[in-house]
Amino acid sequence: MTSECGDLWVFGYGSLMWRPGFDYLERVPARLNGYHRDFCVWSHRYRGTPEKPGLVLGLDRGGSCRGIAYRVADGKKEEVLAYLHEREMITGVYAPRILPVAVPESGRQVAAQAYVVDRSHAQYAAGLTPEERAALILQGHGTAGPGRDYLANTVGHLAELGLTDRRLSHLLALVDGMLAGTLPVPVPPAGPPAHPANRPGARPDTAI
Repeated sequence: MTSECGDLWVFGYGSLMWRPGFDYLERVPARLNGYHRDFCVWSHRYRGTPEKPGLVLGLDRGGSCRGIAYRVADGKKEEVLAYLHEREMITGVYAPRILPVAVPESGRQVAAQAYVVDRSHAQYAAGLTPEERAALILQGHGTAGPGRDYLANTVGHLAELGLTDRRLSHLLALVDGMLAGTLPVPVPPAGPPAHPANRPGARPDTAI
């Protein structure tokens, strides 16, 4: 794996692809093997409420994920890591990892900071069917807006990059079918109690 003079690489698979929030030297399409992008994190504030939870993205084990890798100057490394910690580690559902990420356009493999879902955390949404996920995304509406917008934005930005995520495209088709009334809407699962950091008056959950 390569690095440039100690520079930091960061892998983005969700909102980091279009809203990184930090300065970078390089932005390139990349692939992370061994993990896939999925709506597998309960959201009680950002895209839902304690009464009507939604879902946000996480990197879960298995498969592969195409996204964006950012190269950050060595002198900005600590600042960016602190920003990412503030953004992603509010409830502890994401675990920071240094993982090998392939950069196809140059044939490089770089060691990148990524945030993967902690399956032992209460916010990990395990065992849901695609239809249940779609129903939760459809009902979810939090401080950042509707869950459907978050899903559509992710699919749209992937398309702008020439990328397709079949799992997310299928979810969007289910959500839109339910919204249009052409598909039945299952009763959304209740989910776990809201994490203290996501209760009213606290800072919202988020997702890379």
